[in-house]
Amino acid sequence: MIDVVGTALSDEDRERLRHPAAGGVILFTRNFESPEQLFFLTEEIRKLREPALPICVDHEGGRVQRFREGFSAIPPMRELGRHWDRDPAAAREAARALAYIVGAELAAHGVDFSFAPVLDLDYGGSSVIGDRALHFDPTAVGALGACIVQGFADAGMGAVGKHFPGHGYAEADSHVAVPRDERKLVEIQKKDLVPFRMAIEAGLPAVMPAHVIYTGVDAEPAGYSRCWLQEVLRGKLGFDGLIFSDDLSMEGASTAGGVAERARAALEAGCDMVLLCNDPQGQETLLDSLAERPLARPERVERMRRKGGRDLRKSVAYRQAQEKLKALV
Repeated sequence: MIDVVGTALSDEDRERLRHPAAGGVILFTRNFESPEQLFFLTEEIRKLREPALPICVDHEGGRVQRFREGFSAIPPMRELGRHWDRDPAAAREAARALAYIVGAELAAHGVDFSFAPVLDLDYGGSSVIGDRALHFDPTAVGALGACIVQGFADAGMGAVGKHFPGHGYAEADSHVAVPRDERKLVEIQKKDLVPFRMAIEAGLPAVMPAHVIYTGVDAEPAGYSRCWLQEVLRGKLGFDGLIFSDDLSMEGASTAGGVAERARAALEAGCDMVLLCNDPQGQETLLDSLAERPLARPERVERMRRKGGRDLRKSVAYRQAQEKLKALV
């Protein structure tokens, strides 16, 4: 999965996206100028390939909301956690409504899915997670995360739970460092894996592992670890969906070597699809290195394509969801 440079496709973008190893497109704020422009961009991407490349974005809410004009302002996920402390039942409804709004609005502009929800626990020490976390209580995060999964599904959209098995305890930011979490497996299972288990039971179709080394479990970051991806996620949690790597350009991914080596390590550990962002030259190297490798299992990718064709922003469900959003903010 790769990105594009600007608000319209360049010839270089088209060449990279037509490469047989390209599996999808992730968009950023730099790719957004207006709702109309976004719709034309996603249409242009969709016409490049058959079947069309899935299109995604990080659109969690709060400080991680790539599109603003013409989109509802989504509060940080922490607000759902605060709502949980006052009224858990109402918080569940709000979580499902919020995800429905995000899903409906993204789908109306040609986007297939968002990399959300964040299922990390808030231990209070991770600045990169911070108010992106729903709560510190595993049950609260799991319950609200499951409702977000269901809300996206209501809008015909798949969800991506991140950052498995939990980035909240490690203080370092994996964008600029290689974080370490020294806890034992039993403690991580008791706390951090709870939200992932609950979200999987709610139908979670995709997971993104963390660029964190859990030294008490494996010497490799979770995204390069067969232990975490095969034994724990696939085995103990019974997950059969799509596993995305986190962005391979991040410092937390640097332990495996260059771009091609990072991709190979992630895929051999069990990732189905790797991401590389903000590095057009590196993307060309990556794509060429993967030219002979089979793409992810089609049925897993298919679950991430948006379902349904009508504009849900005109539905009664969307209006009702907006009322719940107003109550939350």
